[in-house]
Amino acid sequence: QVQLVESGGGLVQAGGSLRLSCVASGSAVTFYAMGWYRQTPGTERELVGTVTIGSSTNYGGSLNGRVTVSRENGKNTVYLQMSSLNADDTAVYYCCARHYGDLYPSAWGQGTQVTVSS
Repeated sequence: QVQLVESGGGLVQAGGSLRLSCVASGSAVTFYAMGWYRQTPGTERELVGTVTIGSSTNYGGSLNGRVTVSRENGKNTVYLQMSSLNADDTAVYYCCARHYGDLYPSAWGQGTQVTVSS
């Protein structure tokens, strides 16, 4: 059973930075891509960014270069570094992972709350 566990969420002041981490366990192989989505109540889950095993990244448009997604070489661990946070970044952030050839993530974390106070 694959499990993704996020950590690092919490309360941060506007203008501040935060780093989220996610570790996947239970997979016999390294995921091709891992990354992050976020969601607020009543909205669809939104792409934050993903990174492949070859370090290719893909970012959602709404974060305007304020985030960096990275992973440890050859490991099922992914990080999300966020800066210049504002109230609109308040959301539940979900870690995800997919195997090569899959169109969509096959595994999701439980989510970690990020709250930005203004």
